[in-house]
Amino acid sequence: MWSRQELKSNARIMLKANYLKIVIVSVVFALLTSSGYQSARGAAKGSDADINLSHLTGIQWSLVVAAFVGIMSVVIIAFLVNVLIAVFVWNPLSVGCIKYFIDCRYGNAEWKDILFVFRNNYVNVCVNIFLKQLFTFLWCLLLIVPGIVKAYEYMMVPYILAENPDMSREEVFALSKQMMKGNKWDAFVLDLSFIGWMILGALTLNIVNVLYTNPYRYLTSAELYHTLK
Repeated sequence: MWSRQELKSNARIMLKANYLKIVIVSVVFALLTSSGYQSARGAAKGSDADINLSHLTGIQWSLVVAAFVGIMSVVIIAFLVNVLIAVFVWNPLSVGCIKYFIDCRYGNAEWKDILFVFRNNYVNVCVNIFLKQLFTFLWCLLLIVPGIVKAYEYMMVPYILAENPDMSREEVFALSKQMMKGNKWDAFVLDLSFIGWMILGALTLNIVNVLYTNPYRYLTSAELYHTLK
């Protein structure tokens, strides 16, 4: 049985051993994992308009409808483009960052790890990460709690793919489920244990998060993967 203290202790040792590189990769990883949401949100904001509809004639109504359809078309296209970029660029780069964190344990982490997916069964990794995100989203639509449970059940999918990019969807999801069986609650508590650091990060305008908390968390998650594997 693993303990939070041991995982976090190992993470701190690795962070101290190669601090600057890990912080840089952590910044890249944080940007990648938040870029899809932010770009989609920006596209939606771009459609906001303040129009007074109280005194419009029939022709003006037609123009408003046409303008609305045009705006919505642009928003939908922008959203789809952002989804495609997330699926085929941000997600594989994120798996590459995870590979870097995993390799820190072995002492052979390199910058080129970030581009690992583009050289190793790229399409398979993109499809599996997209399905992980899609399944989690659909479960969250059903109910929040089952969505959280499934998110932790699928938690190891990108870590498995970082070391086994050729593994099929059935194998990846089955293995993640097996690894997280009986560990989902403990993994949730592990994440909660960083709340104090995250609050401190917020109080320091995210400086502590960038320089310490995020790399600390990412390495701890990689340690959890090593332990469960």
